[in-house]
Amino acid sequence: MVYDRNRDEAMAQSKERLESSDYAERPPTSDTTDSTSTTSSVDYDPQLHTLRSRATEVDLERHTTRASDALSRIHTQRLQHALTVGESVKSHPSRAPLPPFGAGKPYPPPLPAREDYVVEFDGKEDPLYPQNWPLRRKVYISAILAFTSICSTFDSAIFSSSSKNVANAFGVGLEVSTLSSSLYIIGYASGPLIWAPMSELQGRRLPIVIAMLGFGIFNIAVAVAKDLQTLMICRFFCGIFGSCPLAVVAAVFSDIYDNRTRGVAIAVFSSTVFLGPLVAPFIGGFINMSYLGWRYTAYIPAFMGFFAFVLNTFFLKESYPPVILISKASELRRRTKNWGIHAKQEEIEVDLKDLIINNFSRPLRLLINEPLILAVTVYLSFIYGLLYCFLTAYTLVFQGVHGMNAGVGGLPLFGMVVGLFIAAGYIILSSGSYNKKLEANGGIPVPEWRLPPVILAGALFAAGLFWFGWTGFTDSIHWIVPTLSGLFTGFGLLIIFIQLFNYLIDTYLMFAASAIAANTFVRSLVASSFPLFSRQMFNNMGIQWASTLLGCLAAILVPIPVAFFFFGKRLRMKSKFAPIYEKAEEPMSDENEIAAETNGPMRE
Repeated sequence: MVYDRNRDEAMAQSKERLESSDYAERPPTSDTTDSTSTTSSVDYDPQLHTLRSRATEVDLERHTTRASDALSRIHTQRLQHALTVGESVKSHPSRAPLPPFGAGKPYPPPLPAREDYVVEFDGKEDPLYPQNWPLRRKVYISAILAFTSICSTFDSAIFSSSSKNVANAFGVGLEVSTLSSSLYIIGYASGPLIWAPMSELQGRRLPIVIAMLGFGIFNIAVAVAKDLQTLMICRFFCGIFGSCPLAVVAAVFSDIYDNRTRGVAIAVFSSTVFLGPLVAPFIGGFINMSYLGWRYTAYIPAFMGFFAFVLNTFFLKESYPPVILISKASELRRRTKNWGIHAKQEEIEVDLKDLIINNFSRPLRLLINEPLILAVTVYLSFIYGLLYCFLTAYTLVFQGVHGMNAGVGGLPLFGMVVGLFIAAGYIILSSGSYNKKLEANGGIPVPEWRLPPVILAGALFAAGLFWFGWTGFTDSIHWIVPTLSGLFTGFGLLIIFIQLFNYLIDTYLMFAASAIAANTFVRSLVASSFPLFSRQMFNNMGIQWASTLLGCLAAILVPIPVAFFFFGKRLRMKSKFAPIYEKAEEPMSDENEIAAETNGPMRE
């Protein structure tokens, strides 16, 4: 209830600023005339949509509402800021007396018109705004983040190929050595609860840089571990630090790409999430067969992590708009000597208790209170768990049934890799039709547009499981047949992930990082259990019947996106966290504006 009260206050204060402070037509003050841009806000053409509070519970996708010149990207950004971290993190008032100002000086008067000193973006074409960055910059940032994500997901699977060697080295059973993979994924589950809220307070760049440094350090610790308990503990921390890209990179893409291009960017990101675990097993297999030994399955991810740390430290630019405004305010203070200039983010007074209540607990509150996130999380948890289950199943089929060695036995996973690339190509090619619908709807994205491919992909994914099980259990069927089943499962995996990730981002735009963190938490927690029982399940039930069981479960989950397609809009209307998009119309007269406020919006 504390959060709801703070949120309502933030909404009320933000609305009051937007309606009372007409700084679209405010002349610059004498103190700031020389330091402001020559671009006038009066000429600023508002975007086709603005974000408003869900508290109105009005169906803004079917009904247009009033809009004014003040409804612009600048004001939208400030409302987003208020509803996320800008005014929800507050220190408790100090009871200690104020220290003296010094030198016998009295306290100076407060700044006149404080809002005049708050920096903003300079219109919709401001080059500082991340979505206005040059395409070249967006591409190299995306490439850096894609490599960073591969480092993390690659490490999650390459060490699993060393389970037998680790068991022999420390004199334990195979089940115990497999626990190292489960602990890594449990770290995956825990880390986003820290990294995602941190990215909404300190920006996107800092968490990624810190995480990649810690990722490399703890992988070195795994490689040189002298006892099993050290190895297990360090694998857990590898997962915590390695989880940062999974929670933050998608939020970076939501910062720098608009609705028309975000789908392609998320396709690239999701491809890296799956590419790492699929190429890691055969690389790990060849390493374990060579003179290098199992410890190099930890050294190699460590070197990759350190390289990612260098790339992110020197080449990754901050993309979180409130933090970008902090840098802008700092430059303006330094060059104008006007020390009252500041960004809204700098007004935050971080209190540990409020930080935990309002920010670090937000992913869990989203998971509990938002049925959309809960259902999507259940679906993706099962899909993600099957990814690590396949690492065991493919070993049993191609090494156990067909007699391949550890290195060659991982190559059939490239069937799934090809399926991933086909899915990525489909997303890229279909982005044109999505953009046409977006343009026809006035630039307003409807999250349910993302769901039809998920329905098809879910059916293909289930079919791929049946195909794999009933063609891979015997060596009388050529190995290429179960390998080709990866085309269906790989296609289904990526489409489901891409479209549901975009669905969450479109639905919870301001809270994208927290929504993804909630999803990653449960998804990784569930996936961590699959390596512990998958080998026993396939051995005891048989490859064909275990695959049939998994295929039936996948088929049962297919109706989830179907239900969201028909009823998701109704759930979003009741959400406290999901923003609503609305078209911007011509400004209304003062009389009509007052009448609209008095009578309220009309419904069908």
